[in-house]
Amino acid sequence: MAPLYLDNAASTRISDEVLALMTEVMRTAWGNPSSQHPQGAAARGHLEAARLRLLAALGDPDGAAGDVIWTSGCTEADALAVLGAARVRSGAIVTSTIEHAAVGALAVRLGESRAVVQVAPGRDGVIDPEAVARAASDAAVVAIVMVQNEIGVVQPVAAIARAVRRVNPRCHIHIDAAQAFGKVAIDVAAIGADSLALAAHKAHGPNGIGALWLRRGAVLEPLWVGGGQQGGLRGGTQNTPGAVGLGLAASLAVAALPAARVRWLELAGLVTAELTARGVAFTQLVPDALRSPHILALGIAGVPASALRTVLSSRGVYISTGSACAERDGHGKPSPALVAIGLPESAGMCRLSFGLDTTAAEVAAAAPIVADVALELAARR
Repeated sequence: MAPLYLDNAASTRISDEVLALMTEVMRTAWGNPSSQHPQGAAARGHLEAARLRLLAALGDPDGAAGDVIWTSGCTEADALAVLGAARVRSGAIVTSTIEHAAVGALAVRLGESRAVVQVAPGRDGVIDPEAVARAASDAAVVAIVMVQNEIGVVQPVAAIARAVRRVNPRCHIHIDAAQAFGKVAIDVAAIGADSLALAAHKAHGPNGIGALWLRRGAVLEPLWVGGGQQGGLRGGTQNTPGAVGLGLAASLAVAALPAARVRWLELAGLVTAELTARGVAFTQLVPDALRSPHILALGIAGVPASALRTVLSSRGVYISTGSACAERDGHGKPSPALVAIGLPESAGMCRLSFGLDTTAAEVAAAAPIVADVALELAARR
């Protein structure tokens, strides 16, 4: 049996259409987009087409609200936004306790030289806009995740941006949209933030390419200096094939999203129905109304998360797991997201995540294996 891949929140398989277009660009438009000859012009043309595709996918089709800066991924885009904005503004850094490390680690680094305020979510995992606003009255930067990567909670980023603007119009507001990109509708103008970061590999694009959408008039300092590309904000020759792949992946994801959201909820239902029928003691950690439908986070009673992941992998089912003591932390510190929603330390967390290419047949085959392993591990305790 072929492996059953249900870890699309970590990374997705590149689509055939994206791969074909990137291959064609690498074969025919290998020039440096800054070069003033036909090969350079060909690369520039592909970059421009990719830029327009991505802007359209972000709800800013004519680029009236902002523009995109190509980066190596969402981590670099987060760094450019948060560090770049902090370097030109005084004041605190405000973020949440449930950020991805791409923002959380930046906050730790900035905390060496200025105040950092972390706002905790409620028991439902949702961040209160007014709590952020209270913390941001003298802030330089507010950075908030749009879809939390462990449990999939969709945060009210537009309401947060409005609340912060009311008390501190000068603050730079940044959104980490790595898990939101291609999974929930994004309209950058409606969100009202100054910047938004994303990565192609979360939406069936290539690894190693991301983008930062930056509002017109927003001021950043570059992370490094170089040849002056991209308005001097990100020096270095642009990754033309990667940008082309990101642009097409964005277009395909937006077109597929309405049907995909319905299908992802149905796939989650297949899993929970199987676990219920088999008598597995589990809790869906985030209700459907509050989560991005591509992430199904479950707490399974009496089952060690690491053992669940390892045994499932040996049986050809690939998922991600976590627990109240985050495995990847290595220091026994609780996962703030799982603590926030009250997951007991005795329960292991199982994250199943779906992509555009995940089929009902794959999920129907994986669900009984998840149930078998959960029951086996629970019986050993």
